[in-house]
Amino acid sequence: MQLAFVVYPRLTALDLVGAYEVLRSIPGAEVRFVAGAVGPVVTDSGALVLGATHTYDETPAPDVVLVPGSSSGTTAAMADGALLAWLRRVHETTRFTTSVCTGSLVLGAAGLLQGLPATTHWLAQDVLGTLGATARREERIVRAGKIATAAGVSAGIDLALWLVGEIAGEERAKMAQLMIEYDPHPPFDTGHPSKAPKELLEKTRREMRRDAVNFREIAAAPAVLWRAALNRVRRRG
Repeated sequence: MQLAFVVYPRLTALDLVGAYEVLRSIPGAEVRFVAGAVGPVVTDSGALVLGATHTYDETPAPDVVLVPGSSSGTTAAMADGALLAWLRRVHETTRFTTSVCTGSLVLGAAGLLQGLPATTHWLAQDVLGTLGATARREERIVRAGKIATAAGVSAGIDLALWLVGEIAGEERAKMAQLMIEYDPHPPFDTGHPSKAPKELLEKTRREMRRDAVNFREIAAAPAVLWRAALNRVRRRG
């Protein structure tokens, strides 16, 4: 069982690492961190560095693919032609193609979510529609065939536990949950926009949008939107 975790510049570490800690418990799992080139990848904090262990070409047929999201690097990933081509190619033979947080936008940019329900981080739900998907704003995990998308960041742990159950059985999934002592009792109950006071929600929204803006993101956005529009025209033909 080969598990391919996509890594790209400025990804959000918990999107990937939370799911990794659960999925690596699958008996016989072979873990790969996949990118265009082997080497270090700096996460969105600018302080934590992860490593790509294998290239796309070296990973032609993974059983499971997981694409993490990012607070500032998603749009550049959405415009990465090599990544999108690899996703389209391996999706033909994967058992599950999955995403955490805004990783679903990368799947959408690859054309894999057309006409399907999906979810992402609450701040990015509107973007799913421009990529041909139907946003499921209230759902933490959305499955559409062999594609499964998770909501923001911490939802990757839930997604991974569900995947372990599908692949290795409910008992193994429960064991994985126990191994990482995943028994959340948060001190606050503001983990979804529906639960957050309006002022707190707007303050959080402003801060996240401020931190996500940079010139590389702005430069990449037109290419992403152009590709989505072109795909819609081609499908009509």
